[in-house]
Amino acid sequence: MHKSLYTVVGLAAVLTGAGCSSLPTQGLQAASDASGTDNIKAIEFSGTGRWYQFGQAPNPGSPWPPFELKNYTADINYDTASAKVQITRSQIVEPGRLRPAPVEQKVEQYVSGNTAWNVAAAGNAAPTPSAQPAAVEERLAEIWASPQGFLKAAKINNAASKETGNSTEVSFTIGGKYRYVGTINANSQLERVQTWIDNPVLGDTLVETRYSDYKDFDGIQFPAHIVRSQGGYPVLDINVSAVKTNPAVDIAIPPQVAKAPAVVVTANKLADGVFYLTGGSHHSVAIDQRDHIVLVEAPQNEERSQAVINKLKEIIPNKPIKYLVNTHAHFDHAGGLRTFVDEGSTIVTEQANRPYYEKIWAAPRTINPDRLAKSLKPARFDTFTGKYELSDGKRKIELHSIAGNGHNDAFLLVYLPKEKILVEADAYTPTAANVPPAKPNPYSVNLYQNIQNLKLDVAQIAALHGPRVVTLADLRIAIGQPVVVK
Repeated sequence: MHKSLYTVVGLAAVLTGAGCSSLPTQGLQAASDASGTDNIKAIEFSGTGRWYQFGQAPNPGSPWPPFELKNYTADINYDTASAKVQITRSQIVEPGRLRPAPVEQKVEQYVSGNTAWNVAAAGNAAPTPSAQPAAVEERLAEIWASPQGFLKAAKINNAASKETGNSTEVSFTIGGKYRYVGTINANSQLERVQTWIDNPVLGDTLVETRYSDYKDFDGIQFPAHIVRSQGGYPVLDINVSAVKTNPAVDIAIPPQVAKAPAVVVTANKLADGVFYLTGGSHHSVAIDQRDHIVLVEAPQNEERSQAVINKLKEIIPNKPIKYLVNTHAHFDHAGGLRTFVDEGSTIVTEQANRPYYEKIWAAPRTINPDRLAKSLKPARFDTFTGKYELSDGKRKIELHSIAGNGHNDAFLLVYLPKEKILVEADAYTPTAANVPPAKPNPYSVNLYQNIQNLKLDVAQIAALHGPRVVTLADLRIAIGQPVVVK
């Protein structure tokens, strides 16, 4: 399980101050006085600006894609280490990149202690909570990196301070594991907070928040401009328009998310020696070759990858996973790759992804060391552009670049010519009812064009998202093309 930011002991220390020293500097107290920290148990701030989708860059070297924020409202209860963030957003289409038409999305993000969840409506369905265990660290970091949160935590967690020119640098550690460094300027304003959280792809990941344009809000000084960066690129940039001190922020954990969902891997046979590995939101496909296994996709994190490995030992025993085929570098599809490097697998991916993986995998992993951080095995790659084949002399596996798709620039599909099976991720996600959208998704239109251009004879599509295996006819329906009856 992806570790949460604070253990129960760490939370208790933050909230009770047991065994902590007196204030480290007068500068810290002056900042607390200006921000009203000592009298604030909860806060709400809201504004507009931009939100960026972390881990979903359309190119390995690009920033996170931007969304326009019509509303961003954060409610934080410091006493209970809980928060609710309401977001109304719509994606900004970058020039020259074909994306689906922007749709307004309303999402509520929650955290309480070691539990995180979202609430979002899907179509006409009632909003339902969905567990987000991998988001706990990030959301708790947002609590304690907020101006009042940082100052509270600094005063309780034996913060050290030093003068740096006209500023004061304040640093401390929460739970003996998570480090925070903040800068307080000569006006007793918190200007910057840096902290580090674990990420399955990036390892120890810097989260930096900058505060500026302090103004009087509800009787306290609070920044009117907040910019947060994660993994080297912005994830939030808002202009604050309103602040409320000590609002009622009572957040109850829904029963259905109180316990993190178990990792389940279910093997569904698509053809002789071809298995569709489902059981969660992200899937994989295993192909049994003469003396080894080829696995398509290692999504999410090490926990998911380890569960897949265990399932493969059950259904295809005594064979190594020689190749791990990675469709693209989005974090939800690359989070489990390092586990397979440690397993001894060769990573097969688009050429543009290799230097990116080599760079980020060299970063420190001290917060939550994974298998590879402990073994230090070197990564092996087979990379290509255009077309690549894997074969055991009996079954051929074709890999093709997906050309011109707006979702990602280093994107591949997998095709089994004998079985007529196509494996792909994110270009087409089937729905349960297969009701075509009002406007065809350009990613899916592009996928169909690639299938036609490559002259692939597709009978089944094993999408790496979605509830079911479908046919080429289903894809044609989804993009508004007439179904060809043979």
